[in-house]
Amino acid sequence: MAQRLAGLFDLTGRVAVITGGSRGLGLQVARGLGEYGAAIALVARDAQELAAATAELAAEGITAQGFPADIARADAAEPLAAAILAKFSRIDILINNAGTTWGAPAQDYPLAGWQKIMDLNVTGLFLLTQAVARLAFLPQRKGAVLNIASIEGLMGHHPDRIGTIGYNTAKGAVINLTRALAAEWGPKGIRVNALAPGFFPSKMTRLTMEQHGADLLAVTPLGKLGGADDLMGPALLLVSDAGGHITGQVLAIDGGASVI
Repeated sequence: MAQRLAGLFDLTGRVAVITGGSRGLGLQVARGLGEYGAAIALVARDAQELAAATAELAAEGITAQGFPADIARADAAEPLAAAILAKFSRIDILINNAGTTWGAPAQDYPLAGWQKIMDLNVTGLFLLTQAVARLAFLPQRKGAVLNIASIEGLMGHHPDRIGTIGYNTAKGAVINLTRALAAEWGPKGIRVNALAPGFFPSKMTRLTMEQHGADLLAVTPLGKLGGADDLMGPALLLVSDAGGHITGQVLAIDGGASVI
């Protein structure tokens, strides 16, 4: 029985595409899936960061290839999916992790900030998912999509912190996009789920951590922020055969912060 259960998590022979994969949460997920046998296609804008990340994974025995691309560009998705497919001959898993934010009070929120967030966090995410489905998932009648949303898409934003209306809106859209695609593509063998992380130390959250780290810990039942291993297990579950009967779901990885 133990071997059977372990086999459900095995990703040997599968290819996982991870956007925003050169650092932070994306690289954490890449490491977890690679440890369980997946070949990793890392996507990010910065070619030097990609090279460093792929070298880091290779040193751990993980097969990884970097693909520089700006997902926010509407014309990026199809060529990117085609290039990854040409390199690996298949795509089995898509992790939509790339994202950005912008802080400003809602009444002063700049259109440029709003559009930047929507272009990457929502439109770019959808276009790449669409391209991967067309080229790989639909023809093979199997695939797993995991969208990295946020607890900011599940709840309001505390008024004592700088406003993030664009980010909250975008992550809320990602959550319902997850449900809608899961319903439409389920009969075609494609599962679509989302993780909603709470606060993890990262480049994007650095300022918030500096200003509100103690307050965030105070309202987190487990008493800690997200760590270097905390996304690996949930991601592995949702993209492997162990999660084969799970679709359209959003799992909060936040130490319990969203239940208070």
